Amino acid sequence: MTVLDMLPPVVDAATASEIVRERPEIRFIDVRTPAEFESVHIPGSYNVPLDTLSEHRQDIGNALAGPAILVCRSGARARQAEVVLRRSGMSHLHVLDGGILAWESKGNTVRRGTQKWGLERQVRGLAGTLAFVGAIGGLFIHPLIGLLAIGIGGGLMFSALTDTCTMGMILS
Repeated sequence: MTVLDMLPPVVDAATASEIVRERPEIRFIDVRTPAEFESVHIPGSYNVPLDTLSEHRQDIGNALAGPAILVCRSGARARQAEVVLRRSGMSHLHVLDGGILAWESKGNTVRRGTQKWGLERQVRGLAGTLAFVGAIGGLFIHPLIGLLAIGIGGGLMFSALTDTCTMGMILS
């Protein structure tokens, strides 16, 4: 049994860093948006956004000879990517627990590019703007415009309860 066989499905940043130093053939697949990836990523990682993963899963499976560590901002999208890739028969998939945030907080090397808003920040900005416009419009223009704020609030509640984000999928 090798070290890779003992590597858990969810791996912390310190362990991932150590394993990659020992086994440089392990690939990082970053499933964040291209803008997030451009802002900061693990050197040598490949960017395959979550919303395009399904259409490229066979190509990824054919290209990867060995194990891969899936990366996103915090770990949630990487877990979704793992489900998609496992359905296509890929094994030796691991999720970086805490994502790029945890990787960077442990002092591991990252490559920085042009700083852009991450997907979560985009969602918060758009949802906040729509809720604000709905509330102000409902108060001063017409009460029905206030339904926009109610709809956005309901969507955010649903997003929190189900750990999904329809607005994020649309924006990505």
